[in-house]
Amino acid sequence: MSNMAPIEGRSVWLGSQIDDRKKALYVLSAAEIDEIDAALHHLRSSGDVDFPAITPASFPLPRFGRSLAALSDELRDGQGFFLLRGLPCDRYAIDDIARIYVGLMSHLGQLIPQSYRGELLGHVMDVSDIEAQARGYHAGGAQGMHTDNCDVVSLLCVRAAKAGGTSRIVSAGAVHNRLLEQHPDLLGLLYRGFVFRRMDLDAQFGSGISSKKIAIFSRESGQLTCAMNGSYIRRAVAAGEAEITSEQITALNEFKRIASSPEYYLDMNIGKGDIQFLNNRVILHGRTNYEDWPDFERRRHMMRIWLQVPAWPSIADNQAMHTSADHPGWLRRREPLMEMPSRHIAEMTRRKAECES
Repeated sequence: MSNMAPIEGRSVWLGSQIDDRKKALYVLSAAEIDEIDAALHHLRSSGDVDFPAITPASFPLPRFGRSLAALSDELRDGQGFFLLRGLPCDRYAIDDIARIYVGLMSHLGQLIPQSYRGELLGHVMDVSDIEAQARGYHAGGAQGMHTDNCDVVSLLCVRAAKAGGTSRIVSAGAVHNRLLEQHPDLLGLLYRGFVFRRMDLDAQFGSGISSKKIAIFSRESGQLTCAMNGSYIRRAVAAGEAEITSEQITALNEFKRIASSPEYYLDMNIGKGDIQFLNNRVILHGRTNYEDWPDFERRRHMMRIWLQVPAWPSIADNQAMHTSADHPGWLRRREPLMEMPSRHIAEMTRRKAECES
């Protein structure tokens, strides 16, 4: 397959021409909510089960599980995203919301750790007032379009921001085709790739590999896939591990300009109890700026899960920054139940009080 050929299929869309309320919204029925309640009761009957032990067997969804499998097919072969709505969060304790989330996701794939800490469930919350050099998902404000290091990335909204913080997504195929049409020379540079330097502790406690050349666009898997993390590129240049030419800067800026265009992106409002699912290989995501509350109990809070889907082809070698070689080392640092949201909020509150005392 030539790199200089346009991408076709349902994963190529323009945000200005798609209504996600009609094309990507799955509303839970009363029967499906009852089934989720029964699965939670079954899980809790076994005690305080840790996340790795939450599986389709321990969180059984005999009918809704089949629906989730169909939605997984939509992620891979369709437009690459959907939103699950209607989980009645007010009836559950916050830790049970996490258990339900992990249980639902176990029917789509395998949870993988998100950093050197080994967390299987991340908390997307602004803690930059107590955490020096906070990573992107621990800092507030807007985020530019990027991809993560997994097959499927998902967010569950526990609380929305005081104002703003809308999820923004874009089709990688649509960005690719625009570059092909207008700047094929720049597109070629994106296929050749850039040196990425990841966070030092991720490398230290993982495979030990800190830097690698990553293709922004690749077709090695048989379909177009995208891997974009501008901060990793900047880290490599700052560390003296790579030089960047004016043409490469122009290519990155043009990619960013197209992905940030209202014609191309789609804004998704994720409210309390909504769960967003994205095919991380073909969809880029970011968020708008937002105003937050000072107290952790009221701050914008999204739970995040990264999935590996065994039925999908492996991520192309020229786009794999974090790999399965990292996971054993990262998971050794994980403590049982450490991701429980009640623990996370209590710990952040304690640290904030220490900072202010």
